[in-house]
Order: sequence, then C-alpha cells, then structure tokens
Amino acid sequence: MFIAMNRFQVIRGEEEGFETMWKSRESFLHEVSGFVAFYLLRGPEAEDHTLYATHTVWQSKAAFEGWTRSEAFRKAHAGAASAKPRYLGPPRFEGFEAIQTVNADGVVS
Repeated sequence: MFIAMNRFQVIRGEEEGFETMWKSRESFLHEVSGFVAFYLLRGPEAEDHTLYATHTVWQSKAAFEGWTRSEAFRKAHAGAASAKPRYLGPPRFEGFEAIQTVNADGVVS
C-alpha cells in the first residue's frame, strides 16, 4: 500500500471555496488501476491559514506513479493553474509506503 498526501495552507476566509472546488471537481481517480480511496481532510487553524490535506490510498507506489503519468491525472489537474489563489505557497507533497497495517478485526499485515 502507498499513501500520497498533499498539504495545503488555505488562506483564512477561503476555506469554503477551497472545499467547494475539491467537492465539485472530477478527479478521474476511479479510472486508474490501483486506486483505493481519496480523502479531503481539514486540519488545525492558524492565524493566517487553515491546514488541509488530500490523502489518496493506492495498492502500490507503482500504481500511484502510474496515476501521475496518466491521461486521467492530466484531465484532473487541467484547471488547477487558473484557480483563484487560495493557499499560501504551493501544496507540499508527502508519500508513504505502508510497513504495517492493522484492521478493525485486529489482523496485522
């Protein structure tokens, strides 16, 4: 399993627009082999921004890398540059390979 995260420092007052932008866009993730799940997460507030993260789960790092080279990726990000500035600086990417997982039944893998 591979988890890909982008962190966004959303300018205070732009939270609703940021959330609407994500909720209303077509991600095309379901078209890509190896995609498992997507989450849009709202985090703590600071004086000048609210922290958000996007979190996608993939079957493998190779599946995620395939997404970044896919037509679905290009379609999903086509309008990103033209969007109203809503964050402080660019998003910060972080990728993680799963070393251990524990499910609700206590099964460890």
